[in-house]
Amino acid sequence: MNILVSGAGIAGLASALELGKRGHDVTVVEYARRLRFTGTPIDIRGDAIETADRMGLLAKIQKQRVRMSELTQFVDSEGEPVARIPMAEISDSDDDIELLREDLVRILADALPDTAAIRFRDSIEALTDGGVDVGGVDVGGGGGVDVRFASGRTGRYDLVVGADGQHSAVRRLVFGPEEDYLRHLGVYFALADHPGEAQSEGANSIYNVPGRMAGIFRYQGKAVAVFQFRSERIDYDHHDLDAQKKILMDAFAGYRSWRILELLDAARTDPGFYFTSACQIHLPSWHRGRVVLVGDAGYSPAFLSGRGTSLALTGARFLAEELERCGNDHTAAFARYEARQRPYVTFAQDRVYSGRDRMLPTTWAAIAARNKALQAPGAGAP
Repeated sequence: MNILVSGAGIAGLASALELGKRGHDVTVVEYARRLRFTGTPIDIRGDAIETADRMGLLAKIQKQRVRMSELTQFVDSEGEPVARIPMAEISDSDDDIELLREDLVRILADALPDTAAIRFRDSIEALTDGGVDVGGVDVGGGGGVDVRFASGRTGRYDLVVGADGQHSAVRRLVFGPEEDYLRHLGVYFALADHPGEAQSEGANSIYNVPGRMAGIFRYQGKAVAVFQFRSERIDYDHHDLDAQKKILMDAFAGYRSWRILELLDAARTDPGFYFTSACQIHLPSWHRGRVVLVGDAGYSPAFLSGRGTSLALTGARFLAEELERCGNDHTAAFARYEARQRPYVTFAQDRVYSGRDRMLPTTWAAIAARNKALQAPGAGAP
């Protein structure tokens, strides 16, 4: 089949890989100019490890394994360590694999078959059935989905895979406004390159003020400034970098302790600054007509779960397998894909709140209590 994938993140690349390997002609469209390599290390957990193995990627992934989280500590205002994050909150088992996001993106991109191609600086603008807009999706009889792109191009595809992340344009076109399905968890996350700290050594450090955390993570000769803060939902343009930076600056306004000002300066000057919210997507179904969602677009568990990457990999694999097993009967395949993936999504989405409360205590007293609890023998003391 001729399949269009929206988004060249982990879910999109994994979908293109799995579908392309099975002989489908796959076109991936990506809004950005290039693949995004920024991001803190990610985790592959549970059955997603077997999925990576069946995708033929596990050996390459294991070669890139890092253990950054094991060297992460909470510090006080003087930079002195006060506690470590308990290993039980970092991983489910010793088999879990932690690696840099950029390494997994490169592994997936390098593995794409000749039947899959990426087109950058383009995105889906409209989905229609037979030239008539029907909620953005072919509801039957047309035999395909007509797509108009932001670039002005048009095309007709047998299937469209929305793998374009938490703020999915495909989901909005097909299922309706984001606010109908988004559950904000009250936390925002930001990441910025900190080149001045790149050659420094030492543990990764996290410092808390009420409802906020700032930190420095180091890996493979790089360093990043990391931020989280609690907040009600904020409306902003997801493509406006300056607006996102201002949100971060406002969230930490008035806080000058530890290295907060230094880290904010790194964020202010980084052209690759990354900003997102901890949100979950809850949909009664991830498919409609010939359109199906994979990864955060359909079932974001929020970064607080540590399972978004695993869901992207299992989702891509299950979708491709079911299309093959159902002889390209997309209606049956989509239903079977959803039945297999749903239990993993439910598990991941149910596990976010304890981690949020551990990382972002809301008062100075709660920060002190957290640190004291982690200083108990066997509970994460440095």
